[in-house]
Amino acid sequence: MIEIKQEKERFILIAVAVSGKDRSDPEKETMDSLSELAELVDTAGAETVGTLIQNREAPDRTTYLGKGKVEELEALIRETGATGVVSDDELSPAQLSNLSDALSVKVLDRTVVILDIFAQHAKTKEGKLQVELAQLKYRQSHLIGARSNLSRLGGGIGTRGPGESKLEIDRRLIRERIYSLDRELEDVVRTRDITRSQRMRSGIGTAAIVGYTNAGKSTLLNKLTGADVEEADKLFATLDPTVRELVTPDGEKILLTDTVGFVRKLPHNLIDAFRSTLEEAGYSDIIIQVVDVSNPDHEKHMEVTYDTLRGLGVSGKTFVTVFNKCDLLPDNEEIFRDTRADYTVRISAKTGFGLDELCSVLTGIIRAGREYVEKLFGFNEAGEIARIRKNGQILSEEYREDGIFIKAYVDKTIRL
Repeated sequence: MIEIKQEKERFILIAVAVSGKDRSDPEKETMDSLSELAELVDTAGAETVGTLIQNREAPDRTTYLGKGKVEELEALIRETGATGVVSDDELSPAQLSNLSDALSVKVLDRTVVILDIFAQHAKTKEGKLQVELAQLKYRQSHLIGARSNLSRLGGGIGTRGPGESKLEIDRRLIRERIYSLDRELEDVVRTRDITRSQRMRSGIGTAAIVGYTNAGKSTLLNKLTGADVEEADKLFATLDPTVRELVTPDGEKILLTDTVGFVRKLPHNLIDAFRSTLEEAGYSDIIIQVVDVSNPDHEKHMEVTYDTLRGLGVSGKTFVTVFNKCDLLPDNEEIFRDTRADYTVRISAKTGFGLDELCSVLTGIIRAGREYVEKLFGFNEAGEIARIRKNGQILSEEYREDGIFIKAYVDKTIRL
């Protein structure tokens, strides 16, 4: 039997370090971004064999890098045997075309790599539709000026995705497919809206788990609810949203929604395509931000999360920042702060440390929107008790000669 081994593609990562008022150390920030890009490339199934950074006031409009750096990059490709180049910034059609011509290897950008990863991990119909829509919108925007280089756009590192075998399709066919996908997604979103409305009418508190990719969101959901969401030490291990019920030690029921992870420079097409999924956070009572404190860039990761949520119009929510992976720190007494959060909790989703405190915080937030009542209902008022059971939490129920005496937490909007 002959075994055919597929060789990993080998990429050189390139970036332009642009100085600016909001960048105190542009070269370090660029290096950090390239480190993350290397993780993305690895997750996509390829290998990083080199990096190249150029300090400039702005990327070159025609080739992204300056002429001298392009020549240096060409020599580095020959030296390392690289099969392609990945830019940390999204390339314009002209930059993509000109770099491809100059280097004669596959040229990709961060957006394509992320889309490729999403194409790998989308499992549900909705996820696959969203990824295909984002990929086609990217391809549509890069048709102009790249007609002769369509074969080099590919489907990403592993050439996955909906269009890798039809790269010659024209604008009309892409528009028609985008229109068709939009219609299909409208039906999916309509179903999601109905499900969301049913959850909201149930009176059960809701919380959305958000945060940077690989911060431990799925591990937290699994630990709290016994869900079986995939856990892996890699970027975007899970893509499709999952809703599970948490019953706290105090008996409070809370619906937890695990959302897609955030990352630097998350492509706009991807945000637009996954808007209905990401907007789950906007309909939740609580936002649980999971932060990997073992990552030295965790403060920047929090900034990315807040910026993304702001872009989605999520505001006026109760924020709980969960500092996860405390078990990986050498000094467990280190103090972490998030001045924008209403509550902060130190946990280890893996070991279970701090989860009781987190449940207590969540219970307190939900009950703050309710009022405690003790009331005797006549036997002919069983409908009122059913309404309390649906929209609140009954702590005790005592049958007496003259009726049913209950102690309960009831939503403040309910009039008894």
